[in-house]
Amino acid sequence: MAIKAGSALRRQARSHWLTALIALLPALLVLGIFSIYPILYSGYLSLNDWDGFSPERNFVGLQNYFDLFNSAQFWHSLQITLIYVVSITVLSSVGGLFIALLLNSGIRGVTFYRIIYFIPVVTATVAAATVWRYLLDPGSGLVNTLLRQIGVQGPAWLTDPRFALLAVILVGVWKRVGFNMVIFLAGLQTVPRAYYEAAMVDGANTRAQFRYITLPMLAPTTLLVAIMSLIDAFLVFDTVFVMSNGTGGPVGSTEVLGFILWREAFRYFNLGDASAVGWILFLIVLIVTALQWRVFGTGARSGV
Repeated sequence: MAIKAGSALRRQARSHWLTALIALLPALLVLGIFSIYPILYSGYLSLNDWDGFSPERNFVGLQNYFDLFNSAQFWHSLQITLIYVVSITVLSSVGGLFIALLLNSGIRGVTFYRIIYFIPVVTATVAAATVWRYLLDPGSGLVNTLLRQIGVQGPAWLTDPRFALLAVILVGVWKRVGFNMVIFLAGLQTVPRAYYEAAMVDGANTRAQFRYITLPMLAPTTLLVAIMSLIDAFLVFDTVFVMSNGTGGPVGSTEVLGFILWREAFRYFNLGDASAVGWILFLIVLIVTALQWRVFGTGARSGV
């Protein structure tokens, strides 16, 4: 009897697996054709010297990677990328948390403020970057016009190497902070009010409540926000392309890795080098995310 029952359970389990596989097959096909295959194919291209048009590909092994590692331009681009990533991750996370705390404090019109701060997130990046490019124009831009009205001479935001990357970072933070705000606000609303009531009974002030209750309880949310912000920042391209007028300048001051990838692929037609840049970027994101999870994941999962 037990043997027959076990056999029936196994047949039922196989039937469930088959049903699930059939249901997932269309999605798996789309994922395989449009995601997995291009990724694997780019890995193959990174081992070749190919212009994208020639019927023959010259296999060069890891030479494309060695060329990148020996290129001063690549290391400069990596430095620019890391500055951008750290700035976006930190500023958008802190800004999103600050706004979420304000909205969670019981002010009126929370829905209105949510919409206002979330509009940049759903705005097309190219459109937003184009608008900001005009706003930051040193002569007729609204930003410098307002600065002149208060007696401040605004810089040449997008044509001065000292300010170009800063301008791109500010636009990136403006674009990202609303998303982080929504995530933090959702996390804040899951913190039981009883914790704060008990803390107030014990005489804890607002700062102590934030330090010993809010921050520990938001640890999983903070980890999620940090990882998502980091990945999004590493993949930046369109904002840089539009705001630098397709040059990555001035003087290479905004040449992030995504821009180098585009230039190698679609301006110089070096598909092998471009694919190598893409795989290096992928490995960097993978390693940094894994380290982030390793260092902060344990505390985030335990909520301390």
